[in-house]
Amino acid sequence: MRLAKYLKPYWWLAILAPLAMIGEVAIDLTQPSLMASIVDDGVMGGNLELIIRTGIKMLILVAFGGLCGILSGAFSITAAQSFANDLRRDLYKKVMSFSFEQTDNFTVGSLITRLTNDVTATADFVASVLRMFVRAPVFFIGGIIMMLTLNIKFGLVMLVSMPIQFLVIYLVFKKARPLFKVMQGKLDRLNSKMREDISGARIIKSLVRENEEIEKFHEANEDLLKVQYTVGTTFAFFGPALSIIMNISTVAIIMIGGYQVEARAMQVGEVMAAISYIAQVLMSVMMLSMTFMNITRASVSAQRILEVLDTVPSIKDGGFDGEEKVESIRFENVTFRYPASSGVPAVKNVNLEIKGGEKVAILGATGSGKSSLVQLIPRFYDVTEGRITINGRDVREYNLETLRNKIGYVLQSSNIFSGTVMENICYGNATYTEEEGMTAAKIAQADEYIQKFNDGYQTQISEKGTSLSGGQKQRIAIARALVKKPQVVIFDDSTSALDFKTEAKLREELNAQMGDTTVITIAQRIASVLSADRIIVLDNGEVVAVGPHKELMATSEVYRDIYNSQIREDAEV
Repeated sequence: MRLAKYLKPYWWLAILAPLAMIGEVAIDLTQPSLMASIVDDGVMGGNLELIIRTGIKMLILVAFGGLCGILSGAFSITAAQSFANDLRRDLYKKVMSFSFEQTDNFTVGSLITRLTNDVTATADFVASVLRMFVRAPVFFIGGIIMMLTLNIKFGLVMLVSMPIQFLVIYLVFKKARPLFKVMQGKLDRLNSKMREDISGARIIKSLVRENEEIEKFHEANEDLLKVQYTVGTTFAFFGPALSIIMNISTVAIIMIGGYQVEARAMQVGEVMAAISYIAQVLMSVMMLSMTFMNITRASVSAQRILEVLDTVPSIKDGGFDGEEKVESIRFENVTFRYPASSGVPAVKNVNLEIKGGEKVAILGATGSGKSSLVQLIPRFYDVTEGRITINGRDVREYNLETLRNKIGYVLQSSNIFSGTVMENICYGNATYTEEEGMTAAKIAQADEYIQKFNDGYQTQISEKGTSLSGGQKQRIAIARALVKKPQVVIFDDSTSALDFKTEAKLREELNAQMGDTTVITIAQRIASVLSADRIIVLDNGEVVAVGPHKELMATSEVYRDIYNSQIREDAEV
């Protein structure tokens, strides 16, 4: 019911669909009585004119009923698909508002299943409700009324058969409902496995692990199959059981009708009509039960959808949208723990100030907290303790769009989208000009190789940038950050695929073209940070030293160890 609001804009379709269905059912209910008239008054009475006249009337009514059925289908499908479109849009919008932590909690595979399979299940339910939830009850009530008008004794058949049918329906759905939830969970796992393997196909092939991954996929697929098999066998019993009840009821109608015909209390055509009505009534119960099956599955899917819609983004938007220049970034007693880290801080008690326009490098061993620290600035995560300020204002007070527009962030992994080179470079700038895109590419040292492409900046890039080398992807990612004209640029180990000469040119152009921009560089290579104004050394999440290269060589043992592990001890400092 909470998702019913997505059907509200299409209320007129939601009304027309069942009205058209009522028209179709009403006409179907008149057919047995017309057929009885043909048999009893036409065939038995030898009235050819009545047979022709009634037959033409039946054909006209059938044509009109068919039109009503077509319109009902069109209206219900349009309403259901529009419902799904709006729901999927809001789901995607909500997912985009999630923090990294919340996306990880749901898992990408599960979110994909909810956006696709679960939305489809709820849309199918909406279409079913608009048609079958009207068709079945009208057939059920109308059929009983029409049958009882023929002979009240037929009610005995209904009195016996209906409770048995409803008992069968109850037992089947009681067993099936929990299975649908399990099935959706297995589907989540399968989607996650497919996504993981397709994304990591190159690593799998390079390590010759195809057979092992195929086996893991086979296990996940088999788990899903077992649940689907259980659901299938449960419903395999359902159809035949209802058919048996319907056939026994039909035999009972024939027996009662036979006695009534023999006693001249009924005519043959009326018995035929009664058989048709009992078939319609019992068939309506089957249709209603199938609709309940859709309800069972849709209720599980709706619950999973609402779990996403009800999730409150952990990164809350602030109200401040000031556009002033970044003069300082301060870390004040900052501690940060990942939610799944068992309480172990990734960053501990960091006190640090970065001035506007300063070129700062962050160095440390793997796992020392370098990326964790800088991800707190644009609020990919929020601090656990302490605060981070820009110009004295807590970053949590900033409007997220305003905050992140100040920052150009180049991630460790260079995510490239399908589209042209220019579209990828200017992805973060909706008002870009091609000249701005080319300028950013020149600073990032990407222009030279882009110009060699057949179509230059209009060259189409394949999905995930598989047609580009690692260094080419990194330079496009750097250009994408620079085209925003940010006040702060963060390089999160994003020059690792560049050679020293290209990296040196990049930094030279960056200083020349964007000299007043604050630059924060995370690097594994000591040579990448030597020219920084200050180098921040992290160890186990704590700042253990800050200063220029020469000062750190004299005062920081951790820094000297890193330096000596990469540079020959007899190299000139």
